[in-house]
Amino acid sequence: MEMELEGKVAIVTGGSRGIGKAIALELARGGAKVVVNYRSNSEAADAVAAETGGIACQADVSTTEGANALVAAAEEAYGPVDILVNNAGITRDGLLMQMEDDAWEDVVNTNAGGCFRMSRAVIVSMVRRRTGSIINLTSVSGIRGNSGQVNYSASKAAIIGMTRSLAKEVAKRKIRVNAVAPGFIETDMTKTLPDMVVDGAKKVIPMRRLGQVEEIAPIVRFLAGPGAAYVTGQTFVVDGGMSC
Repeated sequence: MEMELEGKVAIVTGGSRGIGKAIALELARGGAKVVVNYRSNSEAADAVAAETGGIACQADVSTTEGANALVAAAEEAYGPVDILVNNAGITRDGLLMQMEDDAWEDVVNTNAGGCFRMSRAVIVSMVRRRTGSIINLTSVSGIRGNSGQVNYSASKAAIIGMTRSLAKEVAKRKIRVNAVAPGFIETDMTKTLPDMVVDGAKKVIPMRRLGQVEEIAPIVRFLAGPGAAYVTGQTFVVDGGMSC
């Protein structure tokens, strides 16, 4: 298989499970040296790192200190970061009328704030070297909204706006910034949902099934590589046609 990412250094935030894990493995298959970020599950992150041949690094990317420390650890291990995948995210669902301030702040600060802080932590080096690719994981919830997810949908919509704005800021420096918006993807989180919820989701998906994490990762790999050299500021929706 082509090793188009040979010699590239990649960080995948929230890379210990689910979509992040699949992305870390896919980038490694492309030849990248992968830093698998995690916040609390060290055992899972170490297992992913072992599979990728990379390293696991604990950091809370919702804080400036955590984001800066993660980038410093990656640079110490492998050198300057070429690829940043902002995948870390959380949910704290609930109706707006019942939502507490901390549920709003935690979700927005982790999802959109983490994306902002990590991008800021790598961008100076990328600008100086005139190279780099940032891929932000957003969601169809940030495009079409979702009842009970005002905080999550707002955070993911913010990421789309951030992607477009940063892409314009750094395009002249040959840095590309894109986003991927997964739909209803089968992960550990969706496995805990009641059957009636999953069945209801399938009814509004034209393909009539949930997506797989392995169907997200190849698009991220493409956006990280030379084949996407003229692609920036875009959001790629992978949802089985749900948002058509």
